[in-house]
Amino acid sequence: MNTLEEKNIKLRAIEPSDSNLIYKWENDTSVWHAGNTIEPFSKHIIDQYVSNAHLDLFQTNQLRLMIDTKETKDLPEQTIGSIDLFDIDNMHQRAGVGILIGEREARDKGFAKQALKALINYCSDVLFLHQLYCNIDEDNEASLHLFKKNGFEITGEKKDWIRTKNGWKSEYLLQLIFKP
Repeated sequence: MNTLEEKNIKLRAIEPSDSNLIYKWENDTSVWHAGNTIEPFSKHIIDQYVSNAHLDLFQTNQLRLMIDTKETKDLPEQTIGSIDLFDIDNMHQRAGVGILIGEREARDKGFAKQALKALINYCSDVLFLHQLYCNIDEDNEASLHLFKKNGFEITGEKKDWIRTKNGWKSEYLLQLIFKP
């Protein structure tokens, strides 16, 4: 099996045709809290981002891969989300990870788990990173469970880190350190 594939999904590079999906997902206010977004993105900015997605990940310090379901007898192939590496640090061999299953009907079906597993394999076997990390709100049980199930450990807590309309909440730092 390809490094960027798992049983029901495959990760792939961004294509120009993904621009509308990315625009839709980036402007979904219900998920803004997870990415610390506070304002909408213009279609022009998204189009520019997509047109520059071919640049070397070590130059841009980021990589977004699209998550496609594999075609089965019950399900057509479709793009359901994206998974990002950000703050890629080649010297210290680490990167941050973010994931979004943008299509609501595709959530809670194990696709995020498979996408994260494929990304972990890619980061270890192809990019030769030493570690991955992520930051997750204390009340985001689904994401905490997803990352912990894939070998990430909570290594820190940023208390009262995120201001919400209901007050302050903490954020956890999780790390996955690849063993030699």
